[in-house]
Amino acid sequence: MYLKAPLATLPTSSVGSPAQRVQRILLSLVSAMLLLDAGVLMALRHFNVGVTVPAVLGAAGALLAWQWPLVQRWRRSKRSHARLWNWGWALLALWVLSVLLFWGRLLGTGVQPEQVPPVAAIVVLGSGTQNGQPRPVLAERLDTAAQLAHLQPSALIAVCGGVDWGETESEATVMARYLMEHHGIAAERLLLEGQSTSTELNLQLSRPLPQARGIDATAPTAMVSSDFHLMRAMAMAQQQGLTGMVPVAAATPLATRYNAWLREYFAMLSSWVLGEL
Repeated sequence: MYLKAPLATLPTSSVGSPAQRVQRILLSLVSAMLLLDAGVLMALRHFNVGVTVPAVLGAAGALLAWQWPLVQRWRRSKRSHARLWNWGWALLALWVLSVLLFWGRLLGTGVQPEQVPPVAAIVVLGSGTQNGQPRPVLAERLDTAAQLAHLQPSALIAVCGGVDWGETESEATVMARYLMEHHGIAAERLLLEGQSTSTELNLQLSRPLPQARGIDATAPTAMVSSDFHLMRAMAMAQQQGLTGMVPVAAATPLATRYNAWLREYFAMLSSWVLGEL
């Protein structure tokens, strides 16, 4: 006479509920998307938090999906394991919720060029260059700044950024050339700040440039940056006493939007911890 094996001794794959099988499939799909997205951007030489975090999360999810039966046996072996499993998912859900709320706030930051009141100067924050050309995110900022510059032809334009790793020209030089060649901006309107290596230094080192051309320090100034970056940049500007800034939002290219916005989440936390905000 054969006895039925206890439920706990059966392979998890044979007794998993439909809900668990759906969870495993969804986890596998999401993990594959994260790994594919990160892999493509790494192949394009994008290495930052917004790329590495999805890669790590994708790898962890793929490993979890692959070892799902083993993990479920571990979860059911002790009550403490089950509690740890539940707490882990609860913390992950809270983190995802915090990211979504942060992204919601980013959506409402900044105005479009045609909404900007009269300004004396336009400051364009750097973002990155490659092979002597602006990366897509920076090109969007420059295109937005050029649109504003044509709407306000008397405003000076300060472009910011030092020499990126592996490059021979400063971001400011590349940005100025792009504005002149692609948008017909006159060279005499351009002010180059080619030493900064961060948003904080972009603002700090570009501040004296309009003043050297006779513009009062309190004159209204437009700050052009990516939509995801403006909230942190405006907080830094206020920290430095730059109260006359008008935030102008440049769209983030779709191919890098998710990674850029995720990177900004961690950048905001880092700036808060370092006291930059």
